[in-house]
Amino acid sequence: ILTILGNSAVLATAMKRSSLLKSPELLTVNLAVADIGMAISMYPLAIASAWNHAWLGGDASCIYYALMGFLFGVCSMMTLCAMAVIRFLVTNSSKSTSNKITKNTVCILITFIWLYSLLWAILPLVGWGYYGPEPFGISCTIAWSKFHNSSNGFSFILSMFLLCTVLPALTIVTCYLGIAWKVHKAYQEIQNIDRIPNAAKLEKKLTLMAVLISVGFLSSWTPYAAASFWSIFNPSDSLQPIVTLLPCLFAKSSTAYNPFIYYIFSKTFRCELKQLQCCCGWRVHFLSTDNSAENPMSMWSG
Repeated sequence: ILTILGNSAVLATAMKRSSLLKSPELLTVNLAVADIGMAISMYPLAIASAWNHAWLGGDASCIYYALMGFLFGVCSMMTLCAMAVIRFLVTNSSKSTSNKITKNTVCILITFIWLYSLLWAILPLVGWGYYGPEPFGISCTIAWSKFHNSSNGFSFILSMFLLCTVLPALTIVTCYLGIAWKVHKAYQEIQNIDRIPNAAKLEKKLTLMAVLISVGFLSSWTPYAAASFWSIFNPSDSLQPIVTLLPCLFAKSSTAYNPFIYYIFSKTFRCELKQLQCCCGWRVHFLSTDNSAENPMSMWSG
């Protein structure tokens, strides 16, 4: 419910001010699409299976569920990676260089992200890698246990781990460390903290928001990754079902965090939400001490 309502608000706000969206904000919209897509395509089936105490639909629905999870999961990861790279380029480049990141460039990047994610998602369907049920039996994912059982499963999981997890995560961490160092050096050069330019303060705020989005995603998926890789090197029954279930639920909660981060850090998002009309005619109200709409800050570019 939080995922659908929150990310629907993000998409509605983006549509309302589509002509004013900056090019990096399209990645924010893409992340919301991936989050809401995961919630709509996967969560109802998982909830129904939980109430049934067993997986519903057989092998076909299991493959569908695992494919959707892999597709949207890789898409979210690569979108966060693209966000980090663009934030790094914007922070460490001149204004003329930053202006080269146009909407067309970002649209091409988003298209590549979806094609890349789709490629990895369909590879198990064409014979490289496998999909299968989770140890607790009411969810499906990549068949981690095939890591040692076949060279096919070994090569797929190793390649996926490096190209869809390790490399993007290292890129995200490296970019934000570089941004943090750049901001630190810039603040050191300013003797009087009260005279820090508004642009520098805005840059710091936008970077902090991007870092929190990435940290929320990575921290949500880390317990699940740990449990999955435990099952690679140990029998599937070596962990209690509850131990494998909780990291899976925590990972899926990552789709609900981002709208709250946008609300806290973006004045534009807060102002648009206050004006957003629900379909039934009720106005959505949020508590906020800042009611000023002057010089609203965009979600990404300011």
